[in-house]
Amino acid sequence: MAAGLHESTIHELQEKLRRGDVTASEITEAVFSRIEAVDGRIKSFITIMRDSAAACARRADEAIRAGKAGPLTGIPIAVKDIMCTKGVRTTCGSRILENFFPPYDATVVRKLKEGGAVIVGKTNMDEFAMGSSTETSFYGITRNPWDLGRIPGGSSGGSAAAVAAGECIASLGSDTGGSIRQPASLCGVVGMKPTYGRVSRYGLIAFASSLDQIGPFTRDAEDCAILLNAICGYDPLDSTSVPVETPDYRSFVGKDIKGWKFGVPREYLIEGIDPEVAGLMEESIGVLESLGAERVDISLPHTEYCVAVYYVIAPAEASSNLARYDGVKYGYRSPDARDLIEMYRKSRSEGFGAEVKRRIMIGTYALSSGYYDAYYKKASQVRTLIKRDFEEAFRKCDVIVTPTAPTAAFRIGEKTDDPLQMYLSDIFTISANLAGIPGISTPCGYTGKGLPVGLQLLAGHFQEGKLIQAASALERNAKFEKRRPAL
Repeated sequence: MAAGLHESTIHELQEKLRRGDVTASEITEAVFSRIEAVDGRIKSFITIMRDSAAACARRADEAIRAGKAGPLTGIPIAVKDIMCTKGVRTTCGSRILENFFPPYDATVVRKLKEGGAVIVGKTNMDEFAMGSSTETSFYGITRNPWDLGRIPGGSSGGSAAAVAAGECIASLGSDTGGSIRQPASLCGVVGMKPTYGRVSRYGLIAFASSLDQIGPFTRDAEDCAILLNAICGYDPLDSTSVPVETPDYRSFVGKDIKGWKFGVPREYLIEGIDPEVAGLMEESIGVLESLGAERVDISLPHTEYCVAVYYVIAPAEASSNLARYDGVKYGYRSPDARDLIEMYRKSRSEGFGAEVKRRIMIGTYALSSGYYDAYYKKASQVRTLIKRDFEEAFRKCDVIVTPTAPTAAFRIGEKTDDPLQMYLSDIFTISANLAGIPGISTPCGYTGKGLPVGLQLLAGHFQEGKLIQAASALERNAKFEKRRPAL
């Protein structure tokens, strides 16, 4: 059965647009028809931008007729509601920003527009990106298109669900501890966290500044390469942006991996990993071996400290970053405060949700006088050891292979009362953020209940091309049948 326009890939639509088989306006209309049909059940979006998207699609058609098409002209793309969009509400999934309309675009949003993309809306997310299930949003829970009783992952659950459900062709998310890769796995799409510093964070509302990174959700590795080409590059507006040359990531698609070494870290084969997930990972490794790659066992000895280190560093940085939301210059202000101190207290207590408050309190404690050395400083030192583990491992292998998440999507409400169990959802993804390396999640099969599972591939700093090459090879030779959610 041929895919509808809303189910197509970027590269398929580019070819149709080039041949004149379809217009950008027709593609955009197909996407909005899909949003109308299914988003009432999924809740992928916080803000839908129908009028501006239709106008942008008309301009795209004019550009194509004039022979001036850009790399994304006419392609409907959604953006996580943590990236500033000029004149369009940007909430971070929080009440405290329910009426925030940024005066400028994030650099990635500007690059999408310059590339001709049609931005269709702002996607739902865990509040301030703090969560693994998209259950902490002030604007409601996002549901997994594969099973509406299950979570889509988080914090970029809306972006992942929108791509999986055909409500956009691709999307952008942000990844602080796995927030692109984990929902990509749980929703059966491709999701990449680039190297820290590869994509500008200017206009990305900060959660944990030394960990946050923007990346793409797509339907295949080639689309991931196309979107990476559009958003990567040095930005003088971002002090953490690194001035390194960006290759053409599309050139890595379809290359063979013969002679490559794939490292499997023994520390990741833990108790608690779902046997079906472990089995699908082994099958994927078998596919890679059949293509001439070699499996090598490696060690990442400080893995056991990753979750503890992350949940000191990330809340500490969040505590500092979220201090700006005080009800004074912008954002929610409590209407019934009698003095300045009460306004601060009430605005923050009414504006933030429970998970955000929990992390602010943890972070404030970790940074407080007398505890900084014991917590934040010590965690930063262990972070350096984790980074060195990866540097040593990449001397023995080209790419590291792990599960993306320990299980497939769990049920809505299953872990909301147990923060520690929720935090462990990101046990395989956190280390890449701590080390600053790139990682991709690519679909590798389904559980017996028909839920998608992702395989995580990790590479050295600025080696996103290797990840595209490996994911593309796996995708083209995968043994499992490709499915779509039956909505």
